[in-house]
Amino acid sequence: MKALYLLLLLQLTLFPAGCNAVAADSLRIALISDLHYLSPTLYDRGEALTSYEERSGRQFEQQQRVLDQLWADLLKEKPDLLLISGDLTHHGERQSHLDLVARLQSLEREGIRVVVVPGNHDIHIPNAFAYRGEKPTPVESITKDAFAQLYDPFGYGEALVRDEASLSYLISLDEQHWLLCFDSNRYEEHTTGSITAGHIKPQTLEWALSLLRDAGERGITVLGMMHHGLVEHMPYQSAFFPGYLVDEWERHAELLADAGMPLIFTGHFHSNDITRYTSAAGNKIDDIETASLAQYPYAWRMMTLEEGSLEVESHFVTSLPGNANLEQEAMDRLEVATRRVAESRLKGLGFPIPDELMPLLTDLIVKLNLKHVKGDEKADPEMMLSLRMFASYLGDEVDLQDFSFDFPPADNNVEIKWETKGRE
Repeated sequence: MKALYLLLLLQLTLFPAGCNAVAADSLRIALISDLHYLSPTLYDRGEALTSYEERSGRQFEQQQRVLDQLWADLLKEKPDLLLISGDLTHHGERQSHLDLVARLQSLEREGIRVVVVPGNHDIHIPNAFAYRGEKPTPVESITKDAFAQLYDPFGYGEALVRDEASLSYLISLDEQHWLLCFDSNRYEEHTTGSITAGHIKPQTLEWALSLLRDAGERGITVLGMMHHGLVEHMPYQSAFFPGYLVDEWERHAELLADAGMPLIFTGHFHSNDITRYTSAAGNKIDDIETASLAQYPYAWRMMTLEEGSLEVESHFVTSLPGNANLEQEAMDRLEVATRRVAESRLKGLGFPIPDELMPLLTDLIVKLNLKHVKGDEKADPEMMLSLRMFASYLGDEVDLQDFSFDFPPADNNVEIKWETKGRE
């Protein structure tokens, strides 16, 4: 551990000459998540692909076109930095990683710096498949070490310091800001498929908190990025969807907020949502969760970072050349997939649900999810009708005036501010 801190001290002493930090009044940052990229060499228009797309609601050729459109938009915007908060590939296929690396290199050649963290679908995935012909066939995934090597140009190679217990690392963004990239995945435990749930290892947390203390003494603000959510984004998320938050999320949010981290970029839940957590000491941390580029609403963010503030603006790929109805078609597919999952989970709860209540609950879950994934959800007449029918069945025991659809602050367009400390 002493050697680790000595290395950090030496690298910090050399800063900013030894990295790509930008010395400017503001930094323009693009943010994307959950690409679930599948190499075009791993599928063809056969039974294996058709069957999988029908079950999952995904359309891989369309995902390719969405990424093409996004790349064109990024080249127009010319951000200083592109952040990707995990699930870079569909199921960790080595060829998908190789193809995506080539696409990311094309952005860096245009002057856009790229920084990534792994997601639960990126490393050591036992069920990585190609979808060619009649049946899926197994393909090679990648190891933890291979991930760091492949993505060396996109964060790992410019790290000020790396965690010994995980693929977490720290980089400099500019003279006022560092980015602490957490590896919250459990790929060492994979046996038959990827594990949805995430955690921050105790050694990694200790390492991160020591860096935050050092940054605080230097007057440097440290932002965070990881795949799993740090904070609940909807009521009872930790009860119904615990796998989309890091284990002991409240304790981790409390510690990171009190250590001075004002915000963290996350993904995983495929929703565009921002939630603020306030610690017992009154310190705040915002979890900026970005929706998937593999399904509706095809979201990405453009942000402007200044000392003490981050301005967030959300964008959505709503159409493609030759397909003006992309958004509606994608929403319809997500509705079908959500209904299937909702019905399955309700039936698997372990206790009987009356037949007349099942469609009411299913409709409510579907409508809530479609609203939640795009952010800034508000109840429309159709949603209110579903709620009233559900409340009526329960004997009007649900107070609709108190029903919380969205946690503050705003999800799609917002300015986040925090107090800064003077630099030495």
